[in-house]
Amino acid sequence: MSLFKSASIVSLLTLVSRITGLVRELLIASTFGASALTDAFNVAFRIPNLFRRFFAEGAFSQAFVPVLAASKAQQGEGATKVLIDRAATVLAWAVLATSILGVAAAPALVWAMASGLQEKPGSFEAAVVMTRWMFPYIAFMSLVALGAGILNTWKKFAIPAATPVLLNVAMIAAAGLGAPWFKQLGLEPIYALAGGVLLGGVLQLGVQILALRKLHLAPRVGLRWRALRAAWADPGTKNILKLMGPALLGVSVAHISMLINTQIASHLASGSVSWITYADRLMEFPTALLGVAMGVVLMPQLAGARAAGDGAKYSAMLDWGLRLVVLLALPCAVALIAFAKPLVAVLYHYGAIKELDVRQITYALMGWGVGLIGIVAIKVLAPGYYASQDTKTPVRVAMAVLVITQLLNIVLVPLLDNTLHAGHAALTLSIGIGALINAAWLLGGLLRRGSYRPEPGWGVFTLRVIAASALLLGFLLWANSAFDWTQLRAEKFKRIGLLAAVLLASASLYFAALWAAGVKLRQLVRR
Repeated sequence: MSLFKSASIVSLLTLVSRITGLVRELLIASTFGASALTDAFNVAFRIPNLFRRFFAEGAFSQAFVPVLAASKAQQGEGATKVLIDRAATVLAWAVLATSILGVAAAPALVWAMASGLQEKPGSFEAAVVMTRWMFPYIAFMSLVALGAGILNTWKKFAIPAATPVLLNVAMIAAAGLGAPWFKQLGLEPIYALAGGVLLGGVLQLGVQILALRKLHLAPRVGLRWRALRAAWADPGTKNILKLMGPALLGVSVAHISMLINTQIASHLASGSVSWITYADRLMEFPTALLGVAMGVVLMPQLAGARAAGDGAKYSAMLDWGLRLVVLLALPCAVALIAFAKPLVAVLYHYGAIKELDVRQITYALMGWGVGLIGIVAIKVLAPGYYASQDTKTPVRVAMAVLVITQLLNIVLVPLLDNTLHAGHAALTLSIGIGALINAAWLLGGLLRRGSYRPEPGWGVFTLRVIAASALLLGFLLWANSAFDWTQLRAEKFKRIGLLAAVLLASASLYFAALWAAGVKLRQLVRR
């Protein structure tokens, strides 16, 4: 299967996941609005997500997939199945202990994440309750990440890309059906969302286990202490744990930044955490469709090329990924900056969401747009290091960027809060700028090592993409000002139709401009 076809499958299924995720956010927004209680839910949801990224698609996947791919290439499937069983045993015991501690320590975790909730009556207590309900979610999702790593290494990309849809479906059911039921029972309706999160974790793990059984790769988790000791002593497991050390630090750095930003947002105007969360959902469309899809496909392929000593293939795959980043992420960044208000208005401006909320979400989304290319490029560049079992360099870069990001916050938060009453948007802007610096730093490292050797034609290719993007920018600025997108709230179908027409015209204009400029898209598709 070609790289492009594999990435397209992951991207298409990720699109379904993001669409259902958007439906989820729209339902939550229209039902609960942007309030202290939605802030409480978003804070509570971020806590298990933070730990999930430690054990799941963050540090664990970064260490597990390269070792798994190398074992499959060098030692065969029999030895690799033993590695899978022992890695699963260690992971299962670790997440079980973490879940128990997390439930017990929920008040301290909420305070560390967003102490400002104590200033808003009832929200801190609600966040603690929902954190306790949702914390076991990390155990399910960590095992889901292990299954996804196995399936992706065996080039079975569809199931791992599709399973997140189940979380969204569970949360949609919780918001649409569970919340009214909780209200009838005299419980706070937003608590139903926490139950939906836990149900989504159970469903995702169940689907992964079925897929792994068909490949005879379902992990056998050792439940006895002797099995844990044997798994801990396994050389492959030790290698994963060794690589996880720096990777954990790297994930910690990224989430320390998120922790600080959430803490800052909790002290800003009510709704700030929710405004950022709603903007995140829109930002995740391009980052997931482009960056996540390519990262998922490239990681095992790069690791396999490294294990086989094929440096030319390794470099060529990185070059292909970076060209797609420039080709597709740049116009998306232009859209998030120049056309943010219409996107937010059409998707969110219903029910309890007011015009003020639209404006504030727009500011946050524009901040993300500034750094979109960097955010997507990191998804391609970082696997270049992980595939070589180098988890230390990305960590050093991330630590430096964390300092830069927080220095930017010191300047930008009061500046935007005083000028636009949008201090929360400074948080997304500073992360975006930091992502650009991070990507440039990682790229420079690969070039200096000689691991990545750019193929000819980059200069002309980049100029052509910039020219097409400039044409797109002019069109979107016109479309942004040609209609009053918030006043069209009463005519929702007309507003949706206008948005669809503008987006279709934008894509046609951009790709026609690329064709006229001489960009050969077929060469990228055939890779």
